Amino acid sequence: MKRKIYLLIACLMMVGMAMGADKRFTLVIDAGHGGHDAGAVGAVTKEKHINLNVALAFGRFVEQYCPDVRVIYTRKTDVFIPLKERANIANKAGADLFVSVHTNSLPAGRVARGFEVYTLGMHRAKDNLDVAMRENSVISMEKDYKQTYKGFDPRSSESYIMFEFIQSANMEKSVELAKIIQRTVCNSVGRVDKGVHQAGFLVLRETSMPSCLVELGFITARDEEEFLASESGVNAMGEGLYKAFVQYKNKYSDKIVVPYQAPQTNPFDQLGHVVPQPVIENKPVKDDVKSKRKKKEEEKKRRIKEEQRQKEEQQRQEQLRKEEQKERQQMQSKVSENVDALIFKVQIFALNRMLRPGSEQLMGYKNVDYYKEGNSIKYTIGASEDFDEIQKLRKKLQKDFPQSFVIAFKNGSRVDINKAIAEYKSNKK
Repeated sequence: MKRKIYLLIACLMMVGMAMGADKRFTLVIDAGHGGHDAGAVGAVTKEKHINLNVALAFGRFVEQYCPDVRVIYTRKTDVFIPLKERANIANKAGADLFVSVHTNSLPAGRVARGFEVYTLGMHRAKDNLDVAMRENSVISMEKDYKQTYKGFDPRSSESYIMFEFIQSANMEKSVELAKIIQRTVCNSVGRVDKGVHQAGFLVLRETSMPSCLVELGFITARDEEEFLASESGVNAMGEGLYKAFVQYKNKYSDKIVVPYQAPQTNPFDQLGHVVPQPVIENKPVKDDVKSKRKKKEEEKKRRIKEEQRQKEEQQRQEQLRKEEQKERQQMQSKVSENVDALIFKVQIFALNRMLRPGSEQLMGYKNVDYYKEGNSIKYTIGASEDFDEIQKLRKKLQKDFPQSFVIAFKNGSRVDINKAIAEYKSNKK
C-alpha cells in the first residue's frame, strides 16, 4: 500500500514539474490610450494610433521569432481601456513582463526629440512629473475614478508623494528592463537618447510583475511624428523593442532565445542515406561593405535634408517675426498721432512666457501685439479709437478666442475699461 502511495506522489511531482517546465513566458504589451482617448494630437496623426501600430509590430516580432512566448495585448483595436483594467489583464494572465507603449508631447512653443523609458517611482525632475500627470490624466475619463483609485488626483503633485514609499520586489528587474530597452532601441533605430527615468505612473503601480513605460518620441516634433507614423518607422521601433525583449528574457529566463530560428531538418532519411540540403547562398563581404556605404550615404542625405528643413523653418519663422513687427509698427503709427486719445484693443489671452512667431496658439492671426503686466505677457489683437469697431472685432474673435475681452489704453498705460467707455461716449456726443 505504501509503495502505491509513494508511486502516486512521485507521479504527481513529475506532472507538476512537467507543467512548470511547459509554462510559457508571458509578455503583456499595452498600447496606451485608445477610443475616445486620443492621447496627444500631432499635425498628421494621433498618439493612440502610433502606440497601437508600434505595439502590434513589437508583438508580431515576438510571436514570429519566440514561439515559446505567449503575447497578450491590452488592446488590438482602437478602443478605450481603463488604466486599472490594463493592469488587471496582466495580473490575471500571470504575466512575466509588462511593457506600456506611449508617445511624448510638449506644449506649444517647446520642442524636444528623443526616446525615453520610465519605471515606477518618485519623479526627480519636473519634466518627469509632467509626463506622469499627462499619462495619468486619462483616469478622469473613467466613471467613479476617485473611488477606483482611492482619491488619487492626477493633477495634484501631492498625490505623487506616495510613490516615494512604494517598495516593489520587481523594481530591480524593471530598472534593468528599462536600461536594456533604452540602450537597444537608441542604438538599433538611431533615436536621440533621453535616458531612463522614474515617475508615478498608475498603470505601472497596479501591475505585479516587472514593468516599464516607453515614450517612443515626440509627436509635437514634426520629423519624429512623420517617422513614427510611417510604416518603416513603426517596423523599426517594433523590431528595436523586440531585440531588447530578447536580451531581457535571455538574462532572466532559463529558456534562451537565439533569437528563434526554424529547426533544421534531419540530414538522414529512414534508410540512413544523406538527404540533400538546400544551399544557402552567402553574400560576399563586398556586398556588406556596399550596404554599409549605402547606409552612410542615406544617413548623410537624411542629415542634410533635416538641416535644410530646419534652416527653412528658421527663415520662415524670421519672416513671420518681421511681418508681425512691421504690422505692429504700422498699427502703432496709426494710433500714436493723438497721444492723449483712448485706444481700445481686444485681449485674447495672457501667458507667463513669450510665444514664438507663428505659434499655433495664435490661430493663424498675424496682427497680434502684446504688453507686459507684472509677470504676465498679455496678447492683443486690433487697436482703434473707435470702441464700437473694437467691440465688433471682439465678437468675430470669440469663435477662436472665447475668453477674449476689450481693454483700453491712454498715454501708453492701461486704464479702467468702464471709465474709458464713458469717456468715449461723452466725446462722441
